[in-house]
Amino acid sequence: MQQQIYVNLPVKALDRSKRFFASLGFKFKEEFGNGSAACLVVSDTIFVVLLAEPFFATFTSKPIADAHSTTETLLCLTCESRDDIDELVRLAVAAGGCARRAPLKDSFGYSHGFEDLDGHIWTLICMQSQQNNVL
Repeated sequence: MQQQIYVNLPVKALDRSKRFFASLGFKFKEEFGNGSAACLVVSDTIFVVLLAEPFFATFTSKPIADAHSTTETLLCLTCESRDDIDELVRLAVAAGGCARRAPLKDSFGYSHGFEDLDGHIWTLICMQSQQNNVL
């Protein structure tokens, strides 16, 4: 079996966060969810578990970071093309998120990103080696 990763993120309003990510085209593994958690499918091996803050707090004795004012993690996803990146950022902004900064094109590739409704930073990249003709 391939190793999998489950990134756990605290969210203030689970249903609102589910709607946000669904509007970006993500699906959920319903069998891994309940009223306090939802399992967002990124790929066959990558999942993001959105945990309502009170439930998230049961897994740690540390305070939960407010991602609007501090950075607790940077999530980075590869995309197939620059157009895919720009479309995800557009959808995120339309759903209430915000663009992180202007897109960046350099010798490494192309990147852009967004903050979700809870302030978590999602960077999207397409590396030069993936799409030489697109960048």
